[in-house]
Amino acid sequence: MNRLVSYIVRLAIILFGYAVASLAASAFLNILFLASLGYVPAQAHPAATASLYFSIPFFALFVAYFAFMPAAVVILIAEILGRRDWLFYALAGAVVAGVFLGLVDNLSDSPFAVTEATAIMAVIGGGMVGGIFYWLSAGRWAGSWWKTEKAPTSPGPSGS
Repeated sequence: MNRLVSYIVRLAIILFGYAVASLAASAFLNILFLASLGYVPAQAHPAATASLYFSIPFFALFVAYFAFMPAAVVILIAEILGRRDWLFYALAGAVVAGVFLGLVDNLSDSPFAVTEATAIMAVIGGGMVGGIFYWLSAGRWAGSWWKTEKAPTSPGPSGS
């Protein structure tokens, strides 16, 4: 029973981390988009900042939807291997973004196809930011759910 509770708690932490990663990637892409249009914080208009409160979570739904399958594979690999370093998750986020770009590029008549080099780098950067925020919220404890509480002991050097 205790093991089942730890599995459920870990799954909840993974889902929370995925939501945080999606929001972080969305915020990163929104900020890059606004910066590419010439928006600077000194020119902050209340309508522009209020629109971010809606657009970041809304765009995060798309990020979460399109990145789900490749991210699930990466999270499973990280949990099995017990990877807990931030660089693994940053590079894994870039791989997830690259898989997304490859999938939408191969779909015919896809409205989500990204063809400009700057947009491709922005999506890969968003994947890296999402990976780092996943590590911050859930990845630092990867593999902790299946590790045994007490490691098996071997007989000492005396042989008894």
